[in-house]
Amino acid sequence: MTTRVLLVGESWTTSETHYKGFDQFGSVRFHTGATPLLEAMKDSAFQIDYMTAHDAAEGFPFDVDGLADYDIVILSDIGANTFLLPPDVWLRSKTVPNRLRMLRDWVGQGGNLLMIGGYFSFQGIDGKARWRNTAVEDTLPVTCHPWDDRVEIPEGAQAEIVLTDHPTMTGMPAAWPPILGVNEVMVRDGATVVARLPEDQGGHPLLVLGTYGQGRTAAWTSDVGPHWLSPEFCAWEGYPTLWKNLFGWLVAR
Repeated sequence: MTTRVLLVGESWTTSETHYKGFDQFGSVRFHTGATPLLEAMKDSAFQIDYMTAHDAAEGFPFDVDGLADYDIVILSDIGANTFLLPPDVWLRSKTVPNRLRMLRDWVGQGGNLLMIGGYFSFQGIDGKARWRNTAVEDTLPVTCHPWDDRVEIPEGAQAEIVLTDHPTMTGMPAAWPPILGVNEVMVRDGATVVARLPEDQGGHPLLVLGTYGQGRTAAWTSDVGPHWLSPEFCAWEGYPTLWKNLFGWLVAR
């Protein structure tokens, strides 16, 4: 049986200016951080449709029926404004359905939501991801701080597994490669912390699970790939196992 997953975000465009003495010129590049996950899920029971951040502005559904084909939605490194300010609102001052409330309704009716960390996840860099006090935050097993919530760990941190016998940890190696950062969050009452950072590096939650209505939700507070996950982590044998286990838990009933 195939599980349908919609991955939203994990893309960005950079604009650079190059100076060479008196002269200068510009260049633009498109980047995606989704490749490690997409490669890891090839030939698995999880079929991932990938929607880039710029496509999501208009392409992400405006009603629950638009998500009917999906078992899991992943929001990864994409801010709330992309959903709140589509072109009809930002450019034309029209009213449209609130997609954050729609996503909450979808989870409440049995959908499954995962938020993956990054500079535009949870509250994000300079607080600009702004998921705090949104309908999506209502569904998550964690809440967001009202400030820049990045915890940068340049020396690297190895995850501590709190619940070694949890289904999401089945078949996982004991030693994990280094993690270079997380979003700092607050765990909701009743949520399950499966993994966290060491106490001497803040003890911040890394993998937290919960429920909302008839749906299940999860928060992975680090990245899905570089830069917060090291290349070593993405090439690690436990990387595909982690995501397959987590996706499996989300849809299990």
